[in-house]
Amino acid sequence: MKTSVKNISDTKVELTITLDAEELAIASQVATTKLARDIKTPGFRKGKTPVAVAAKNIDPGVLQEQIMENAISKAVAEAFTENKLQALDRPEVAVKKFVPGQILEFTAEVEILPTIKLGDYKKLKAKVEKVEVTDKDIDEVIGRILKGFAEKKDVNRAAKDGDETVIDFVGKKDDVVFDGGTGSDYTLVLGSNQFIPGFEEGIIGHKTGDVFDLELSFPADYHVADLKGAKVVFTTTLKAIKEVALPELDDKLAAKAGPFKTAAELKTDVKRELTAQKEREAGEKLKDELVKQLVAVSKVPVPEILVADQAKSIEQDFANNLMYQGITIDQYIENKGFKSREDWLETEVKAVATKRVQAGLVLAELSKAEKIEATTIELDAHVDMYRQQYANNAEALKQFEQPEVRRDIANRLLTEKTVDRLVELNTKK
Repeated sequence: MKTSVKNISDTKVELTITLDAEELAIASQVATTKLARDIKTPGFRKGKTPVAVAAKNIDPGVLQEQIMENAISKAVAEAFTENKLQALDRPEVAVKKFVPGQILEFTAEVEILPTIKLGDYKKLKAKVEKVEVTDKDIDEVIGRILKGFAEKKDVNRAAKDGDETVIDFVGKKDDVVFDGGTGSDYTLVLGSNQFIPGFEEGIIGHKTGDVFDLELSFPADYHVADLKGAKVVFTTTLKAIKEVALPELDDKLAAKAGPFKTAAELKTDVKRELTAQKEREAGEKLKDELVKQLVAVSKVPVPEILVADQAKSIEQDFANNLMYQGITIDQYIENKGFKSREDWLETEVKAVATKRVQAGLVLAELSKAEKIEATTIELDAHVDMYRQQYANNAEALKQFEQPEVRRDIANRLLTEKTVDRLVELNTKK
């Protein structure tokens, strides 16, 4: 077999392969044996006809097609292995010359896993952000805790800021009810800024049982295209008003909130939790920045097929997330002002998919450079961790027995270890 490799791009090659008579003879034997199984001849059961006898009854055209198929399949696999090329798809084959029994010449074009050239990954510039927890941060958490222990009582007076109200409302634009503008028995704390500007302020001063119209305008940058800057009317019914009385932060309340003897202990715990949370966020931000910089200093060609696969995954995940919000992708695309689904994919999704593919390729190369591996013990520990998370889901637990699921977990583990190594190399004092 003679093979020549032509690099069409950093991610695509064309192999020209030539097979001689000896190699075609081997392919002919394989093809004849395979086709003989379906030949029925007098005196023999189907599939039991001797190859030599069956060969005389095989259609010559069918035989030559099978010979080419076998020869090409075997030759392509061997050629890619010999040249250390990893095909990312089924090669596109074009036969250039075929003389039965003498010569077969063809080309095989396909995208391949590209060669990644790592930059200096030990001298990246990202640094972990300094974590600071302010009194305001602590007060916000304490405020939420106090709200959880707040006393609420019905009042027979006009609503004021801070009250918890129950309302019905119907929103109309040009006298037509619009999607998402209707609610029934909706609990709304005045001053929480859950609604567009003017809505909650418009309830203040009204009493239980009042029915009134709120003439408002949506913000010019509202996320729904049809409602950007639109003038609307909300017909609102105020059904209940509750006064919310927040308790004092004292030792007694601290004991209710958790295993604390004093209010000071509660505040200390809140600060500790906030500090840990901000440190985690800073750590994740550092990791993202280091990977981004690693891609920037490296040569990372991007195969289109990997980008397309990643884009499909992003599209599916995005659709699922929108579904939980009661929105379809088509609605999202329209609200964001994209011309079409293709426009959205090309403008928004492809860029994200490309970055993910680059990150994956460069980290895979880094794991090889640093000889990082995911051991069986580490993998088993990760699988056990996932099993504990899904302990009450029998269907999910079955998935962890499947080889492909374990491979996916192993790949994630390897990525995590590689990123951790990247951080270690760039944060040494």
